[in-house]
Amino acid sequence: MTRGNPWLLPEGVDEVLPPDAWRLERLRRRLLDIFERSGYQLVIPPLVEYLDSLLSGIGEDLDLQTFRLTDQVSGRAMGVRADITPQVARIDAHRLATEAPQRLCYIGPVVHTRPDKFAGSRNPLQLGAELYGHRGIESDAEIITLLLDILRAAGVDNITIELGHMGLFHAICESAAFSAEFESKVLDMLLMKDKTGLQSLLADTGADVSNHLLALLTLNGDASTVSAARDQLADAPDSVRTALGEMTALVELLGARAPDLDIHIDFAELRGYRYHTGIIFAAYTPAAGRAIAWGGRYDNIGETFGRARSATGFSTDLKVLTALSDDAAVELNRIFAPSGTSPDLLAAIRDYRAAGYVVVQALPGQQGDAAALGCTQFLSDESGTWQLEDVSKG
Repeated sequence: MTRGNPWLLPEGVDEVLPPDAWRLERLRRRLLDIFERSGYQLVIPPLVEYLDSLLSGIGEDLDLQTFRLTDQVSGRAMGVRADITPQVARIDAHRLATEAPQRLCYIGPVVHTRPDKFAGSRNPLQLGAELYGHRGIESDAEIITLLLDILRAAGVDNITIELGHMGLFHAICESAAFSAEFESKVLDMLLMKDKTGLQSLLADTGADVSNHLLALLTLNGDASTVSAARDQLADAPDSVRTALGEMTALVELLGARAPDLDIHIDFAELRGYRYHTGIIFAAYTPAAGRAIAWGGRYDNIGETFGRARSATGFSTDLKVLTALSDDAAVELNRIFAPSGTSPDLLAAIRDYRAAGYVVVQALPGQQGDAAALGCTQFLSDESGTWQLEDVSKG
């Protein structure tokens, strides 16, 4: 922003204007109804928290995305949230503690220091759901099915769900005793699909580990990819076979819950926040050039808060869903009413608003007539009662 243009927004920061803001709000209400009917309770965490709480139990990716500031009351470091998931984990661990499975949903703004996910926006309107307290693959299937319900309710079609498993990658690295720094470098190579770079990086790690990690680059395709992975990783650690068993069970459950779902497997596509520990997934549609939702399992994220819990969930950007939605902006009939406070005029305004019309009452001495205010009709009392007349005939 320059001093000559104080109205400009920072790069990557956007706003929603009429009529799209009403489209977004109608979609928000519809999607929250789906969450409620599915048994998910709404929580509204604060936009800012103390930094040590906001970043507890997460990786460096969120750390780098978080704006920092100083609390003028306590002097402690605070952060503007870049992701709501850690906040909901804190709520599950302390504010709504229970031993039973707990289903929570949320919607709210997040702010990123730089464009990353959600179509490059630095201020997404994050919407999501989390399921705590169940370690089985059934809860992963429930969360993915709920995501499908949300996307379809938003009018998004031709959905592909891409599945991966962080446990596979972590198990191979753990068996090789990689340091956290080296594991991060390996992950970066996998994400870039850089076979040559990965081979060079793994040159001194041993043939088995190198072959297992390089195999991840080729293991992508339809559901049969799981069987291929089982063959290529037959001599991998037992925890790798456990992860593949979970993937097989998940594909079967999704086949029962959503028989027509297009499923893609990619064991090298390990994008997402690095606190994920198991099944990870992303949703795609041909109408968008990138993933429109992310999610996965992140067991024990609440451990930092003193209460480790199994967890799985997803998030998306409501602004992206609104842009993809086939729900056209609804232009309600707009009526222009004259200024005044006569009882019969005010009664007519109330009646038309109650009937679903938008009624804009003129202000004394205002500039702009009915047409300028987007009204197609106006209230006229020429016949002794307030009647609607078309602006074009006025």
